[in-house]
Amino acid sequence: MIDEFTESDARVIVVKPNKSSTWRANLYVLIAISIPSLGAAIGFTLLGAWPILPFAGAELIALSAALYYVNWNLEYRQVVTVSDRNVKIEKGYFVPKKTWIWERDDTALNVITAKNQWEGPALWLHNRETRTSLGEFLNKDEAEDLLKRLRGQLPVRTFGSERNVTL
Repeated sequence: MIDEFTESDARVIVVKPNKSSTWRANLYVLIAISIPSLGAAIGFTLLGAWPILPFAGAELIALSAALYYVNWNLEYRQVVTVSDRNVKIEKGYFVPKKTWIWERDDTALNVITAKNQWEGPALWLHNRETRTSLGEFLNKDEAEDLLKRLRGQLPVRTFGSERNVTL
C-alpha cells in the first residue's frame, strides 16, 4: 500500500505491506477458535482424558504467536520524504529503526527489471556511497505505482537487470 501526501515543503511517500486484517480482528478469530477448543478439552479432561488439555493450550499458544508475528511484520513502514534539498528514507516497525538523509542532487533511483511477468520491478534509492531497497514487499501493480511516483521526484540513473547495475 502506498500513501502520498505533502508536508510543509516536502513530498512524503509511505510504503507499507498490505494488511488484510487488524490485530483486533485477529483476537476475535482467536477467541472464536479458543471457545470450542478449550470447551472440548475441558470436557475430555472431566471424563478422565486429562492429556488433551495441555495440547489444546499449546495449540492456542502457537496460533496466538503466529498471528502476533504476522501482525508485527505487517506494521513495517518505509517513508521517503523528498524536499527541495534532501531525500530522507526511514525504515522500521512503528518507529524508524534506520534513517538515511541524502542530498537530493546526489540521490537517484535504480530500477531493476522484473524476472518474470508476475513480479514488479525492484527499486533502489542510491547516492554515491550507499543504496537501499524500497518496496520489496509490494505486488507488481504497487511497485509500478511506486516507480511512477518516485520518477516524478527523482531521476532514474540506472535501469536494467541486476547484472548491469553500476553505482
